Amino acid sequence: MNADISKKFVIEKAQKSRFHEVDFENLLFGKVFTDHMFECDFVDGAWQTPTIRPYQPIMVEPSWKVFHYGQAVFEGMKAYKDENDQIFMFRPDQNQERINKSAVRLAIPEFPKEWFFEALNRLLVLDQQWIRKGLGNVLYIRPFVFATEPAILAAPSTTYKFMVIMSPVKSYFRGDVSVVIAQHYSRSADGGVGAAKAAGNYAGQFFPTNLAAKEGYQQVIWTDANTHTYLEEAGTMNVFFRINDTLLTAPVSDRILDGVTRKSIIDLAENEGIPVEVRKVTVHELVAAAKDGSLKEIFGAGTAVTVGPVKSFAYDGVDYPVIPPAESYAARFKERLLNIQYNLAPDPFGWRYQVTENNY
Repeated sequence: MNADISKKFVIEKAQKSRFHEVDFENLLFGKVFTDHMFECDFVDGAWQTPTIRPYQPIMVEPSWKVFHYGQAVFEGMKAYKDENDQIFMFRPDQNQERINKSAVRLAIPEFPKEWFFEALNRLLVLDQQWIRKGLGNVLYIRPFVFATEPAILAAPSTTYKFMVIMSPVKSYFRGDVSVVIAQHYSRSADGGVGAAKAAGNYAGQFFPTNLAAKEGYQQVIWTDANTHTYLEEAGTMNVFFRINDTLLTAPVSDRILDGVTRKSIIDLAENEGIPVEVRKVTVHELVAAAKDGSLKEIFGAGTAVTVGPVKSFAYDGVDYPVIPPAESYAARFKERLLNIQYNLAPDPFGWRYQVTENNY
């Protein structure tokens, strides 16, 4: 790390760790947080002193613009520890680029790349005991930025706060899920903020997902807002369809998030010689494949779950089972990704990023 950047950082260490108070075998996803957090304020047109301090509440004003106009974006990342206590992140450069793209779309100033990596490295070294060894143990990292100007004028905020908090989690196993294809509600629209990891995108999904849950489905496969003809995302994840031996997924657009796991799976498939088609996939095509037996798999891809198989989908009141073959693409890609992330296998793509004290 750049020595000049390191000198700018202020670090306030926690006097006592809460590590020994945590039951790591019975963690609820995203409910427990490590000893330290990062924060940096944007004031007078510039990012101010980057600071790591003990995890704690922050003082807020009810007039902060984030509460009224929703200027907030975030990222989801993970840190892993191998059997030699080495710490790794997975493609963090992609998350850094994406949070700034999301920020720009919501008129939020970009956060400096060097400070982003410095903050992550320092936090992970400080709280490294919270990253437990063993497949299935992981530290979830949540960078986020939001508007803090105390004013209710409908205009972009002039002040912001960038933060990083971290949460130890077990692997997010939800089991195979049943989904329903959206025919009325939409996740995003052309020209909207679907490609940004904006907080409001997720809030807007909760109601239709709750409606689906009342019908016995765990997630919704979103379709395009204009015609509800094209398949786009599954819940909060990108989605893949295997028809015969070809892997299909929708192209990214201003409606679809450019997922890190999604692009990694595409690279893995191409590396293994599996045919991949990144194109629009229609609901009619999926239903036809389910009826004639050529639909072999549906699975979601995202940071939290990595790869999540779908056991059935519903459309127009009809349920269609999805029974994967013994040689499942979902299982193969998940295993390969986890082996790279936990340093259990070679990384021919250069995706692993090692965290060490020498990084700064």
